[in-house]
Amino acid sequence: MKPLRDAQLGAFTFFASALPHDVCGSNGLPLTPNSIKILGRFQLLKTISHPRLCQYVDISRGKHERLVVVTEHYESSLNDFQKQVQTVSPERVLQIAYEALEGLEFMNKHGMVHRALNAQNVLMDGKGKVKLAKFGLYYMTDHGADVDFPIGYPSYLAPEVIAQGSVHPSDPSQGENPLPSGPKTDVWSLGVLLFELCAVSSLKPPCLDLMNDYLIELSVRSCIDDIVTVLAEEHGCLDAIRVSLKSIISHCLLHWSAKTTLRFDSVLPSRPTPAELLVDPVFEGVSCLYAPFQQPVGLFSSSLRCAHLELPEDISQLCKDDDEEYLGERAIDEVYHLWCLAGGDLEKELTNKEIIQSKPPVCTLPNFLLEDGESFGQGRDRSFLLDDTTVTLSLCQLKNRLKDVAGEAYYPLLEDEQSSLSQSNSSNELSCTVTLPLIIRERDTEYQLIRIILFDRLLKAYPYKKNLVWKEARVDIPPLIRGLAWAALLGVEGDIQAKYDSIDKDTPIPTDRQIEVDIPRCHQYDELLSSPQGHRKFRRVLKAWVVSHPDLVYWQGLDSLCAPFLWLNFNNEPLAYACMSAFIPKYLYNFFLKDNSHVIQEYLTVFSQMIAFHDPELSNHLNEIGFIPDLYAIPWFLTMFTHVFPLHKIFHLWDTLLLGNSSFPFCIGVAILQQLRDRLLANGFNECILLFSDLPEIDIERCVRESINLFCWTPKSATYRQHAQPPKAQGDSSTNGFGKAANYYSSDYQDMPKTDLSREPLALSDLKAEVSPRISAEDLIDLCELSVGGQTKRSKASKPKILAVDIRSIEDFGRGHISGSISIPYSTAFSPDGELVQCPATGTLQSFRGRVIVVISHAMKSAAMFATHLVKVNYPRVTTLDGGINKMKPTGLLTVPSPQI
Repeated sequence: MKPLRDAQLGAFTFFASALPHDVCGSNGLPLTPNSIKILGRFQLLKTISHPRLCQYVDISRGKHERLVVVTEHYESSLNDFQKQVQTVSPERVLQIAYEALEGLEFMNKHGMVHRALNAQNVLMDGKGKVKLAKFGLYYMTDHGADVDFPIGYPSYLAPEVIAQGSVHPSDPSQGENPLPSGPKTDVWSLGVLLFELCAVSSLKPPCLDLMNDYLIELSVRSCIDDIVTVLAEEHGCLDAIRVSLKSIISHCLLHWSAKTTLRFDSVLPSRPTPAELLVDPVFEGVSCLYAPFQQPVGLFSSSLRCAHLELPEDISQLCKDDDEEYLGERAIDEVYHLWCLAGGDLEKELTNKEIIQSKPPVCTLPNFLLEDGESFGQGRDRSFLLDDTTVTLSLCQLKNRLKDVAGEAYYPLLEDEQSSLSQSNSSNELSCTVTLPLIIRERDTEYQLIRIILFDRLLKAYPYKKNLVWKEARVDIPPLIRGLAWAALLGVEGDIQAKYDSIDKDTPIPTDRQIEVDIPRCHQYDELLSSPQGHRKFRRVLKAWVVSHPDLVYWQGLDSLCAPFLWLNFNNEPLAYACMSAFIPKYLYNFFLKDNSHVIQEYLTVFSQMIAFHDPELSNHLNEIGFIPDLYAIPWFLTMFTHVFPLHKIFHLWDTLLLGNSSFPFCIGVAILQQLRDRLLANGFNECILLFSDLPEIDIERCVRESINLFCWTPKSATYRQHAQPPKAQGDSSTNGFGKAANYYSSDYQDMPKTDLSREPLALSDLKAEVSPRISAEDLIDLCELSVGGQTKRSKASKPKILAVDIRSIEDFGRGHISGSISIPYSTAFSPDGELVQCPATGTLQSFRGRVIVVISHAMKSAAMFATHLVKVNYPRVTTLDGGINKMKPTGLLTVPSPQI
């Protein structure tokens, strides 16, 4: 969005038409409220940015179908300009006409028509440039179909519009619906405005009352000619300017077809469009004063973002003055976001200006008619009619809140090794804010300003600053920039628009029917996603994914998986598609195969082993009552928890999920179970089923915190899956992780080059037979701090504590064992037929409780049995060494004890 600069934030409100409560649509579902339809269409208006248009910022939905729109606003309008200026020069009128036509042409390129042009909606900024306001009202209300008031002002409406009457385009009772207004409608309105502007300067006030009569009479041409001639003579203008001004007004008002009569319903408008008027020779002397508008290049594009960057010869000109209004250089949506955080309340502002008037319920009773014709109660409440007043939102409270933020904070140095928070005078306060819960940080105005500016700078330097984006994302991600931040974390690059456009999203495919059924049920609680625009975008993005992945199929749940990306990138379908396409291979590789049973079963088995690894007591209980992950965890992982949690919780959860590798979802699942631990341990199978049918409230911040801790305690090879994503190309992996304590886990085990010490694929039946996970020999070497070539591989601070338990015989242990391991022979604990003789968890092993235990043996069967018994007696973090001691023999790392003399 454009910077705020000398603009202000304004808000206006109106009501959408109410729908009957007892009517359903063709799909059997209740009709979508008109206010939600408007809210969905409004999102496109936020993307339309032009110097001649007031930027739309936000829309909020209140009670009784009330909508409040926030937009760029200026106090001065063309109406004020007419009152303040005694005479207007023809050159100035031509400039105003040209600037207004620039805005109208840009709107038309996006398929929009203003239809509400009047002197109050033509605003003027501090430099006197035209800014068209309320240009999206006609579009967002579906050409007036979703509101009870007409769009436009009768004095400025074109004759063909007045001839149609106040008919809703979607009103079935009107027979053939009238066509929506086109660009030529605005040209007429502009002509009336220019005629007014000239008349104010040339005629005395009483003559203005006759203006409409002039337009109706056939002598209107001579009337305009006389007015413009008088105006030109007063200003001593050249005859060419007088002719140009008369010509442009005549083009706007008088360029009708030969069928023109005094009956306006037979008028066939053949006047030019704004685009045609802009290239008219009358503007030759004006157009040279304006540089052509260039649309800013987006983050993901084939064009160079800094191709037109120019630095001044004197670099000191970039430095800001001490009294510089730094906030004005931020984007309008940023300023509004901060205004809300600083305590801004739209309805309160409108109530203070008496735009919203609350009444006691008794005063809103309907009108009641008796048999004798006598009536009681209230007439129609005029507060439900349109009041087009725009209220200016005061920024004083926001500026007061940010008064301690130093100017340097608005321009952080990315190469500075110091914390970005030190850029503020109140750095101590902000440093303390980092330690507060995330929900508090997201509502802290000063903290969010610093984070938004920092991320904005980093993302503009993406992908060159990718590592810094990862680093800052470990702290937190500002909600306002979450969509682009996620794209950076997922490694999205290139011309995503061209790729998305190349996908056929229109040709019918067999999946269309299932998508149509699923979408109306997906996140219906969210106003944006439940709107018709949201459903349309859902269909396009989902279909694009299905078509572009012919080896995969659509499964129920894919719509829920798409929802977070679509919500964050509602106006950027290509980016939503690109993020979704990058997310699925990383976390849900092959989950959407036509036959995905083997993938799902392997995933659930590894998850079951993770429960046993981190919480053996809970694992034992769930296994005893038969409450296996197949009964509750499939929707968790198939939708990455989007089917379970509302979007606001998913955003916080995925902020962390995207920093982890493909094994992190296992830790999230275990963390959820641990929050429900007490209730699960106290209940049986039936109660657990009921518990998960309506999942209790989950503390997401606690879940995230515990997931990271579980992730850091899990050896990276313990979650190995043979159906996971194949290794990436060399140098393609991202530097992720959760800081120094998790450096060991920064890369996905699947991406590591395979060696003789790596984990071997295991048949699903064998995997299910083992309660504890296996870890690889290379993992053991790394975790045990064994020296390779005289050099320790990693520091102790980056790994969990580990204990190797060798269950071979005393003789075999003496021939060679891993340094630091302890010997508990299998034969001392189990009989040859596998029966328990003595509990191995007593004695020496008890003192090491809490460490990661790696059971080592000749045969995996005995190691698995030993580990299973440790789990049964509630020993946490138990693993087995994949391949046994035989994997370690070729390494030369086995230790032989020195003979005692």
